[in-house]
Parts: sequence; C-alpha cells; structure tokens
Amino acid sequence: MNRRSFLKKVVGSMFGIAGISGGTYYYARNIEPELLTMQQLTITDSRIPSSFENFKIIQFSDTHIGFHYNLEQFEKLTAEINKLNPDLIVFTGDLVDDPDHYHWDSKLTTLLRNLHAPYGKYWVYGNHDHGGYGTETIKKVMEDAQFTLLQNSHHVIERQQDRILLAGIDDVILGRPDLTKTMANTNSSLFTLLLAHEPDFADTTIQYPIDVQLSGHSHGGQVRLPFIGHLYTPIYAEKYVQGTYTFPNNRLTLYVNKGIGTTRLPYRFFCKPEISIYTLKPE
Repeated sequence: MNRRSFLKKVVGSMFGIAGISGGTYYYARNIEPELLTMQQLTITDSRIPSSFENFKIIQFSDTHIGFHYNLEQFEKLTAEINKLNPDLIVFTGDLVDDPDHYHWDSKLTTLLRNLHAPYGKYWVYGNHDHGGYGTETIKKVMEDAQFTLLQNSHHVIERQQDRILLAGIDDVILGRPDLTKTMANTNSSLFTLLLAHEPDFADTTIQYPIDVQLSGHSHGGQVRLPFIGHLYTPIYAEKYVQGTYTFPNNRLTLYVNKGIGTTRLPYRFFCKPEISIYTLKPE
C-alpha cells in the first residue's frame, strides 16, 4: 500500500468512526441494508439477435443469508424479482455467509424454486459457497431449486431459433476457474455473457471472445464515504468495485452488482443493496 492509499484509509476510517457513532450508525445498521434498489441497465450489441430484443435478465448476488439477513427478508427479495417478470435469472454467488454453521431450512430451497424465468435460472459459486465445507450442500440446495450450475461450463440460450451463450466459471479464490475449458467448443460469433463471482477476473476475461461479464463479490465496498469512496473491498474486487466498466479496444463490458446482504460488518452506508435488471437490445 503506497502513502496516498494509506492516508486515504486512515482519514476514511476516522470519518467512518466519527460518523457511525451517532444517528449514522443506526441508519447504516438498520435502515440502508433494507433499501433495495433496482439497477436498470441496457446492453446493446450487434451480436444480440433481433429475437432477443427486450430480453430481460435479472442478476442478484451476495445474499449472505445467516449474517444479519434472514429468510423473511429473502422471501421479500424473491417476490420482488418475480414481479419483474424476468426471462432469465442469474445468481452470482455467496448464498449463505457461513455454510458450515448455517441452520439449513427447506424454506430456502422453496423460495429459490419459486423464482420463475422461462429461459432458466443459473448460478456460479462464490468464495463463501465453497468456504466452510459448503460446496456440496449448496450445490444440492440449488439443484433442488432448479438452478443450473455453471462451473467452468456454458449453456446455449435459444429463442426463435436464434442463440446467445451464457457461461460461468468456478470461484476464483477457493475454486478452480478455467475459462479455456469454459469456452471450449463455443461459437465466438455468438453474443456471450460470463458469470464470474469476482469482478477482477475481467483482466483474464478480456483475452477471450466474451461480450459481458456479470460479477458481485465487492458489495460495492459496503461502506462508502463522500469524497473518499469505499474503505475496503475483498481480494479480487480491489480494481473493479461497482457499476459498469469498459475496456479500450476490447469487446468486453463488466457489470459489478453491489449485492444484497452484508458480511464481516452488518452495515451499508451510501451503498444500497441492489438487483440488476439487464435489457438486451440489438445494435
């Protein structure tokens, strides 16, 4: 960490401690984590077939159920997603915060199963899914909920004889991501979306014929201060933290979702939880 970064963290921490000590603490702890936002985004590309015009993809990520986020809150989330009438639903990892100590309830599977999307529901592992011996447990829950796992694999989405490609990699931190295997035997002319839990993986993704990467993991920094921004993000979310990123001379666009729940600290400040709504438009 260089001197400038160090001073930024120190000053930011001082402001954070001072601000969270009063009413701000109550807001960050009890109010903002409940203020779900809908992030509306349009994806325009010449490779999107005309039959996929207005095709709606919903992304949710990082629910971290069990750490200050419960099934009652998750039930409200699933209801909001269904109200949006998505064509496709994707989940980009970290379902529960601590799989090894979470009290698994069949209601979670039921709520996930009740999510509706005519072109399917897909997911990828996050680091918390693999952590705490959760790999197989979460896989079983998602299978029972009729979600398709993309673990270094891809799936072709067909609509009126046209196709787009949806791919996903294993978690970067605790899994074995292999993008070469993921993209093997694919048609590079197809519009291609990649699900990758960690956003900084985009620096690898740009080496492949991929149009869009959807990620989470960062929580948008979770706590952000005016003029300073986020104080901390986890490894592999240090470069790309929230929002939209493009790469010069490359076809890739990266979208980083701020997630739903919290982890480590139960606060959100200037960083509301969000659902991302992507609408496809042929260029």
